[in-house]
Order: sequence, then C-alpha cells, then structure tokens
Amino acid sequence: MATNEENDNGTALITKEQKEAVKPPSMYQVLLLNDDYTPMEFVVAIIQEYFNKDRENATQIMLKVHRDGKGLCGVYPKDIASTKVELVLTHARKAGHPLQCVMEEA
Repeated sequence: MATNEENDNGTALITKEQKEAVKPPSMYQVLLLNDDYTPMEFVVAIIQEYFNKDRENATQIMLKVHRDGKGLCGVYPKDIASTKVELVLTHARKAGHPLQCVMEEA
C-alpha cells in the first residue's frame, strides 16, 4: 500500500509500507503423565473438566496414559496450554493426588 507524505520542501513523497509476515503462534501439546497412585476415575474427571472431552474420549486418553505412560489431552497456544497445566496440577494437589501434567512444543 502506498502513502503520501509531504517533504520539508513541500513536495510529496510516495512511500510503500512494508507488510510484516505474521506467523501463527507456536502450539503446545498438553500431556498427562502416568503414576501408580492417581485413581483412573479422577484422571477421567480431570480430562472431562479441563479439556472438554466426553466420557468416552476421556476414558480413551486415560487408558493411553495408563498403558503408554503419557497421553495427549489437547494442543493449544502457549498461554492456554500453560494455564491448563497449572489448573490440572492445582486441582490434583488439592485432591491429594500426584498427577503430573506437562506441556511440550508441538
């Protein structure tokens, strides 16, 4: 896009505005990690509450955590992923469970 600017001597200058390429924000995976103490039902409830999954999908994620050691709950921009991790950890600690939730760049 060209704009007109007036010079000190009264002549008009035409300049081009440079458009900066805006890249989308980095995305982060939010993962739950397996432990031998947190009840499976609690994990399912956490997934439903904080990641808006239905019971069937939440159960599938919980089983993945149980079998494989970790399970993907969702992929979000950094701020949202960080907030979800903190909410899950706070909820788990208040309930007395050692559930771990982490984020990794996707």
